[in-house]
Amino acid sequence: MTREFDVIVVGELNVDLIFNQVNGFPVVGKEILSDHMTLTLGSSSAICASNLSSLGLKVAFIGKIGNDVFGQFIIEKLNRSGVDTSMLMIDGDLKTGATVALSYGEDRAMITHQGAMSHLGLNDIDEDQLLRAKHLHFSSYFFQPGFKNNVHRLFEMAKNVGTTTSLDVQWDPAETWELNLGQVLPYVDVFIPNEVELKKLTGLSSVDRAIESIKNISNYVVVKCGSSGSVMYYDNKEVRQNPFLNKDVVDTIGAGDSFNAGFISKFIQGAPPEECQEFGNLIGAISTTKAGGTGAFKNLDGIMEIARNRFNYQESKE
Repeated sequence: MTREFDVIVVGELNVDLIFNQVNGFPVVGKEILSDHMTLTLGSSSAICASNLSSLGLKVAFIGKIGNDVFGQFIIEKLNRSGVDTSMLMIDGDLKTGATVALSYGEDRAMITHQGAMSHLGLNDIDEDQLLRAKHLHFSSYFFQPGFKNNVHRLFEMAKNVGTTTSLDVQWDPAETWELNLGQVLPYVDVFIPNEVELKKLTGLSSVDRAIESIKNISNYVVVKCGSSGSVMYYDNKEVRQNPFLNKDVVDTIGAGDSFNAGFISKFIQGAPPEECQEFGNLIGAISTTKAGGTGAFKNLDGIMEIARNRFNYQESKE
């Protein structure tokens, strides 16, 4: 069967207002200054979708936005990157989500208004939609209460129609980390948390112990470790991949989502897992060369030029 899209991304949508070069930390009753500001496409899901498209894949998005300026901004940005937005739901009674991010070197502080994203749920999606793509990616479980306790049904639906799947849960603002991994991961081909999220989800104090606790549930466990690279577990073996280090980090916003895009892009093309992991590390590093999660990703040729010139990356030849 020919599928219309390589990837359908289901998830949250918001804009990011990013302040870089911030002079200190906010204090109630006081005002501080930022030397640089960027308004850009936000949300883990949208950044991943946009960057997948920039890497040359055919991508569609299922999400919910308000009928407002931020919603139109998101549609314009997704369309400009080549993402199909025909399955977006626009609700005039809701506001599009927004995140304000303060960037400090390799870390950041953020505040998010969920808006319309919190109204997207399982009933908004059907198998016919998922049948249009080879792969389903879902992100930011804890920001989308419409999928609480039933997100496994989304992945089960995808597997029923022969679609491969990936999951990145992202941070839990409530810090309760209530997700039944034993219920969800059997339907997930690639589980892609970062090291902090994985330890929180499993309640274990080390990445190795956390991987050990779930290694027989998901096909591929891929853990993002920031400037330390990544670690992957599959087929009873562990693979540690060194990072591509950027000496002049602009910000790290969207770096993990960009890793997801790099890994998934190779995964659905049938590349060896180690190549997927290495490419994920590379695309995550490239993200840090520009502000926001999508600033460094215009098209595949431009991305690979950055890879060669900034990170001395040599593409593997078939």
